[in-house]
Amino acid sequence: MTILTLVRGDITEQAVDAVVNAANSSLLGGGGVDGAIHRRGGPLILAACRELRAGRYGKGLPTGEAVATTAGRLPAGHVIHTVGPVWSATEDRSDLLASCYRQSLRVAAELGARTVAFPAVSTGVYGWPMDDGARIAIRTVRETAGAGIEEVRFVLFDERAYGAFEAALGEGDGGQG
Repeated sequence: MTILTLVRGDITEQAVDAVVNAANSSLLGGGGVDGAIHRRGGPLILAACRELRAGRYGKGLPTGEAVATTAGRLPAGHVIHTVGPVWSATEDRSDLLASCYRQSLRVAAELGARTVAFPAVSTGVYGWPMDDGARIAIRTVRETAGAGIEEVRFVLFDERAYGAFEAALGEGDGGQG
């Protein structure tokens, strides 16, 4: 059984097998979690992302998909990059957000990862409402995690995010805060 845990803190400090990056489709760094991972992880992550762009992902990583690279100087084993959807008041993109979590877990399982740390994908500059993002994240991970993944850790930057994920985690069984 996969244990779900919540941590208030910095995702770049997590010593896990795989840390998930809320990337933009270019894979070349940006703001928020993406920028922090690239800055702390160093140039090896950017070099690996450039290789991906020169090959299979020449037009960028599609929304809802995930791909792994080295973690560079991060204390994690790998970085799994996923591109979350921009929230829309007129179009339901929930399936794309759920796909970020599912595809990241698929990649983690392929890597043999036992511990995975996620940020709150799409809830920053992409505007996804935190409560809804937390509910989708927790539900999707509960439905998807397996294949040897022992712990999924949600690393949340502030108390508001932590509270939203804590509430979503409390809506079911199998986790601890």
